[in-house]
Amino acid sequence: MNSQDVILGMLLKGPMSGYDMKQVFQSVFSYFYDASYGTIYPTLSRMEKDGLITKESVVQEGKPNKNVYAVTAQGRVAFMQYMHSEIEPESFRSDLLMRMFFGEFVDKEVVIGWFEREIDKKEQQYQQLSCGYQEFARLCSPTKRLCAEYGMESLAHAIQFLKKGLREIRALEA
Repeated sequence: MNSQDVILGMLLKGPMSGYDMKQVFQSVFSYFYDASYGTIYPTLSRMEKDGLITKESVVQEGKPNKNVYAVTAQGRVAFMQYMHSEIEPESFRSDLLMRMFFGEFVDKEVVIGWFEREIDKKEQQYQQLSCGYQEFARLCSPTKRLCAEYGMESLAHAIQFLKKGLREIRALEA
């Protein structure tokens, strides 16, 4: 999976601007895929050159023109090739886990701060994902619903684990 595959999938639902795509990356995909403007726009440029998408410049009053992208027939074929390819192994990176691994080199209070901030972040993520879930679940496909449930359950488990870890760290002798 790469940004091209994800963008093609988004465009299958309908034309979008780069800004609209970034909003989807920051909301819907935030738990399992990340892409910045620095990734999105070069990918869009390459995809347009490769004939996978088209770009239409839309004139806006009082604002700069907006580029709206749409998938081509060739882009649909490329997306379907991705959908029928083998699922790639998941890759996982965690700054928190790396710091925890080396946590013996900092004071207990520093580690406690990591846990507290991470719990707060994950609880906010969980709240965002679960907010409006019932409405979302009724309107979307079963696979999208399962995707959201996977994210919520993963976050709930992470929160539970971090709270347990925080209790253990706090219980340690200084």
